[in-house]
Amino acid sequence: MKKQTRRIGRTALAAALAGGLVLAASPPSLAEQKLTLGPTGYGTLKLGMTAAKARATGKIVRKSIGAPASCTTWDLKEQRYGNDRAGVFISKKRGLAVIVAPGRVRTPQGIGRNSSSAQLKAAYPDVKNGPLGFTAKVPGNPKASYVFNVTKNGVLAVILVSNSQDCLQ
Repeated sequence: MKKQTRRIGRTALAAALAGGLVLAASPPSLAEQKLTLGPTGYGTLKLGMTAAKARATGKIVRKSIGAPASCTTWDLKEQRYGNDRAGVFISKKRGLAVIVAPGRVRTPQGIGRNSSSAQLKAAYPDVKNGPLGFTAKVPGNPKASYVFNVTKNGVLAVILVSNSQDCLQ
């Protein structure tokens, strides 16, 4: 059962990362210019908040994809994904667990889509390639990590993940 959960979790992560591949052709919105992903969340969405509190922010919409039964999946209203992609995962036990950066939103250290690998390494010297992708500690939040989807052309997606999450095992 654990192997199946791990496989499903990686599938869910792949779906979240693939969601980051949808690039906006329009200039960043005013909200994107002001908001960053991290260290504790994205705007009013905070890691650990319940699904009810997250829904009450008015920032997310429910959707169903192949995620573990322990979690629900959502999209940010400003960044909706098709198929088996989701931008937000909320654990039924641990609260908001995963947020995919929408559009051109960046981390407080300036890393976002289209950042180079050199920029990523300079901003996060501890970045390592792991089972979920390139990961780095979140400055100012020891309870979270960033996961970066990186190719030879640079960063494709930035994801804020609670270290205690049970959605992407």
